[in-house]
Amino acid sequence: MTPPRTPQIPVVVLAGFLGSGKTTLLNHLLRNRAGTRIGVIVNDFGAIEIDAMTVSGQVGSTVSLGNGCLCCAVDASELDTFLETLTRPSARLDVIVIEASGLAEPQELVRMLLASDNPHILYGGLVEVVDAAEFDATRQRHPELDRHLAVADLVVLNKTDRVGETERERLRATVAELSGPAAVISAEHGRIDPELLFDPALRPDGEEMAGQLSFEDLLRQEECDEREERDGHADHLHAAYESVDFTADVPMDPRRFMAFLDSRPEGLYRIKGFVDFGAGDRDNSYALHAVGRFLRFAPRPWARGEQRLTQLVMIGAGIDAAALHEGLAACRAEPEPDAPDTERAMWGVLRYVPEPAREGDAEAEAEMQEAAAEA
Repeated sequence: MTPPRTPQIPVVVLAGFLGSGKTTLLNHLLRNRAGTRIGVIVNDFGAIEIDAMTVSGQVGSTVSLGNGCLCCAVDASELDTFLETLTRPSARLDVIVIEASGLAEPQELVRMLLASDNPHILYGGLVEVVDAAEFDATRQRHPELDRHLAVADLVVLNKTDRVGETERERLRATVAELSGPAAVISAEHGRIDPELLFDPALRPDGEEMAGQLSFEDLLRQEECDEREERDGHADHLHAAYESVDFTADVPMDPRRFMAFLDSRPEGLYRIKGFVDFGAGDRDNSYALHAVGRFLRFAPRPWARGEQRLTQLVMIGAGIDAAALHEGLAACRAEPEPDAPDTERAMWGVLRYVPEPAREGDAEAEAEMQEAAAEA
């Protein structure tokens, strides 16, 4: 019997120039993690305040943030070492966030992640934080900002409360033009829905006590109360993006489905779920993980008696739900006998399936990272 695959931990790169609000956004994620255990890697030097705790810039320092969260201050050259530490089962982390230096080249961090030999990590996307109030000045001082935006998977246009509506629309249009297909969302004080970046952790073992009011809950309620008092209504974080579900009980045609993924619309940030390719592989369902330009499939044997469905969730900003449904519906396979080139039709999918585990390495059964992104 094939041993179960070890779950992979998504690694999100959080980038942006000094003062854009990266740390504020990170603090928001930590306060609104909903039971998710977060590992934080700070690729910077100097004093960085995270969640009211100061992390020294000394390379190799590790600080517990409480509630299952850790923080490491590292040099980029030691990134793999700390990823190995944070992905050990004993750390029990659900997601890792790398806060890049304000002067770092985020593209290099992404390349390091995609080239990593660590079988326990999964690329979770490059998030670029932009200061709306200082965008033009920052772009003039740091023309490389255009290059950073061009490789981002998600752009957070932060501090939009400091600019007027007309200016906000101009900035959003400029950022969208520079970032190409990336999703662009507006935010105040770094407040974005954590579900944009990672899925809430489910802990059926009672590790996170349901129904017990935590300090985290109190902080979140206090934030809501403050916004309601200031704005007259609660600020719904999920309003900045859309989530679209798709289910089909007819198998997907591999070629059509890959054509859909290759031409997925701008603003579509994440796709997750399972795909049934029918005659293409009758033994397996294919887990799909796509974030920005990154794409990966992982075959999973059908369970006995399991209903064979394609079930997908698509997350983005400014996406057309009806068009996505129409595009996916057109990917359904024709109800005809197996075509003679069925095996060749799966080649496009198999390009994004990680290499199988090497003999005698059971833990490496977890999928190896596919370095297929163009970033």
